[in-house]
Formats: sequence, structure tokens, C-alpha cells
Amino acid sequence: MKILVINSGSSSLKYQLFNMKDESVLAKGIIHRIGIDNSYLEYEYGIDQELTIEKNIDDHKSGIQLLLDTILDKEYGVINNIEEIEAIGHRIVHGGEEFASSILIKDSDLSKIEKVSDLAPLHNPANIMGIKVFNELMPDKPQVGVFDTAFHQTMPKKSYLYALPYSYYQDYAVRRYGFHGTSHSYVARRAAEMLNEDLSEIKLISCHLGNGGSLTAVKNGKSIDTSMGMTPLEGLVMGSRCGDIDPAIVPFISEKEKLNIKQIDDILNKKSGLLGVSGISSDFRDVEEAAKNGNERAETAVELFNYRVKKYIGAYSAAMSGVDVIVFTAGIGENSISARNEILAGLEYLGIEIDENRNNCRGQEQIISKPSSEVKVLVIPTNEELVIARDTVELLNN
Repeated sequence: MKILVINSGSSSLKYQLFNMKDESVLAKGIIHRIGIDNSYLEYEYGIDQELTIEKNIDDHKSGIQLLLDTILDKEYGVINNIEEIEAIGHRIVHGGEEFASSILIKDSDLSKIEKVSDLAPLHNPANIMGIKVFNELMPDKPQVGVFDTAFHQTMPKKSYLYALPYSYYQDYAVRRYGFHGTSHSYVARRAAEMLNEDLSEIKLISCHLGNGGSLTAVKNGKSIDTSMGMTPLEGLVMGSRCGDIDPAIVPFISEKEKLNIKQIDDILNKKSGLLGVSGISSDFRDVEEAAKNGNERAETAVELFNYRVKKYIGAYSAAMSGVDVIVFTAGIGENSISARNEILAGLEYLGIEIDENRNNCRGQEQIISKPSSEVKVLVIPTNEELVIARDTVELLNN
């Protein structure tokens, strides 16, 4: 069974084509600059074979058609007939309270996804666009939606409600939703497999640390709390997002700088975080390198980042009355040895013992705690696309 996984953005589209017989990736890549000048398709196939196709891509339909033509090409294609693709799995950022699991998408579901688009105005409309294009180009193929927010729908009210007038929750669905759910779910399950443990019997903290980052408390296999909120702005210090701040800062800065709400929102999402503090970059690697070279603001930015993660680990340990497993994943979590060291330093009281040799790893599955450590610490590269492909197969089989 071959499954095409799609992550459709407003001007880009990521894709992977899986052979689910052995879960191998036949082709993957990104369509860049849709509807913008100098658009192109990146295409990886075979063993370390890459191709870039520069072409005018006016909209998502022409981009997806180019993708389908590419994977069918006689020279560098990976399938012989479009009918070999049995279904399309879509990443959908926000499912609101409507969707607590992946779904086989029907017309009625599409209208529900559109209804919650005001909760993710930058993402859901683009996700919906991808679904509609495949409805047009491959109308006979089933499509599956996998929601970033679904995994967190097990949170209790005390975790997801904000202490605002209750009518805002009733009328506008203002609450914590959380994101990166597909990643948190994947690494939690994989950690249990690696440790030969029953996920339903352990307390796990998943640290998805990338340009966007979030922590999730997973108790007995279910998300009970997570650091991102109604939007991905809440929680950790991120690449360009501020994370947790005093809400009163918003009107204060608005008055001082004579900025409207839209301008403030742009600052909090795009000009804050590591970028705002360091003044160098939103990329942790750049900031970390500058910190090593003695840049004081970069040092502060790195310390802020690591401290915020450490603080959430402590909070979630308290929320679950202990912790058995901590997992690091995503770009920073998988690759920054020093970040993991600094985050875990001082947490020995929880029963964490880090093996420095084991922690000297990047981008690979590894148990980095000592055998004697009461709390096991792992590095697990996330694979959200594989989760989407697996969910698609499961729904088709059922």
C-alpha cells in the first residue's frame, strides 16, 4: 500500500510518498514559493538522489500536479501508475474540540475544519486548500486528516481552561489546545517500545524542541497537559515566538510604542524569542554558536531557552506526581548536546543520571541516561509523516 502524505502551507507544500509494506519512503520533498516568483520543487528519491525542478507554480493545484507528474516520470519517477497511490494523508494543524482523532475526510468534516479556521488562520486554510485540490485531481482516492491538536483532547478541564469569563470558552472556544500532538504521540509510543514498557503504565515528558517548541505531560499514554495554548505562541521561548509573558505587557507596549494589536501580534510571533533576545537569529544553532564566542545577549537567550524547558519539566513532574521517562525530539532536542546537558543539570533530585558518552549523539535514537538512572532519558528523532501514513492505513483498514 502506497500512501502520499501532504503538509500544505500557504506558499509551500511538504510531501512524502510511503510504501507501507515496509514503511519505506519512496520520495519526499518540498514545493517552494507557490504563487510567488522563482517557484520550484525539491525532490528526493532512490538512494541519495535529488532533483530540483524550477517552474512557474501559480497555485496549489499546479504545484500538486507537478508533484504527481514528477513521481510518475519515466526517468526519475517512483511509481508506474497514479492508481498505486491508495490514499492521501493530510496534516491539519487545528481540529478545535471537533476532532479528537484522525478522520476519513467527508464533505461534512471539511466544513467543520473550515469552522475552526479562525483558531489557526495561517494554517488551516492552507491545509484545506490541499484537501480540495486532491478532491479535484484524485476524486476517487480517500483522504485522511491527522490533527496536531487531537492528541491533547484528553486534557482535563483544569489543564485546558483559562481563568477568563466562562462565556469566552462557551462562545468562542477560547481554551488551551496544544500542538505538535502527532510528534508527542509518536515519541511517547516509541520510547515505550525502546524501554520495553507499557505506555499505559508510565509517566513521560515529551520535549519537542525546534524553532517552535512544546512540552507535553503524558500520563498512562494520554496527554494531560501541554505548554502551547490556544495558539502556538504560549509556553517555551522559541525561535521568534515569545512564549509565556505577562499579558499586561501587550497594552503597555502598545501604548509606549503606539502599536495596534496586529503589530503587537507580529512582534510576539515573529520578532521575539531567541531572535528578539539575541538580536542575531531565530535559529538556535546560530545563537548557540554566538554564545560560545562570548556574545552576551546570545548567552542570555540560550539560558532563557534552557531554563524555560527545565521549569516545565519540573512543573509536569509535579502534575503527574513523578516522572519515569523524559524524551527529547525535533531539531534542537535531537541535535543539541549542550542544550540537553543544561536543561537536565540540577534535576538529579528527580532521579536523573546522564551518561555523557551516550549523550554525545545527534539525530539518532539513543538512551542517554545511565542504567542506574531512576528516570530514563531518551533522544528520539520525530517522524510525524510516518504517523500520518500509519493513521491513514489504519482508517482505510477499518
